[in-house]
Amino acid sequence: MTQNPATDNPNAEPSDAATVQTPEEIIQANFAKIEAERDDLKDKLLRTLADMENLRRRTEREIADAKAYAVTSFARDMLGAADNLRRAQESLPDSARSTEEPALKALIEGVDLTERDLLKTLERHGVRKIEPLGEKFDPNMHQAMFEAPDAEVAKGLVSKVVQSGYKIGERVLRPALVGISAGASKPQAAEGGDTTPTAH
Repeated sequence: MTQNPATDNPNAEPSDAATVQTPEEIIQANFAKIEAERDDLKDKLLRTLADMENLRRRTEREIADAKAYAVTSFARDMLGAADNLRRAQESLPDSARSTEEPALKALIEGVDLTERDLLKTLERHGVRKIEPLGEKFDPNMHQAMFEAPDAEVAKGLVSKVVQSGYKIGERVLRPALVGISAGASKPQAAEGGDTTPTAH
């Protein structure tokens, strides 16, 4: 019968594989494990807090946008009424504005007052009129309808507003339809003539 010295001899020293940890080593191992778990939980907590902060900020932006742009569709529909009031005013001859006829005078004043009140109401809801005349053409705010020579307006600037534009908050509700100056027209040489000065 084969004998096992490790089991048959109670006084034999245990091998390295069967080394028993001391209480201090067990405590240190458990402490290291607890520290690792703590660091992992701390990292998860910080990530969760960061996600919650990002969610809070995004929600605040969405709420602010909802308040600012809630009337976008309604405001866009009202621009047609504002355009018609402006066309009515522009179609009036100077003689009509200087009339002393009470009924016509009251009608003109009523149209003027209605347009002013409408624009003020739109402004209270964040809708502002774009006034681009004389400004540099901006494709984000303006829509070019034509380009024409204009000696009084520098090249690239808005020389005529065909239709007013509007903004709501920082967004363009409707771009302004504009004409752009091509600068002063170049003088042309007379037909059949030689513009080269002759020597005397």
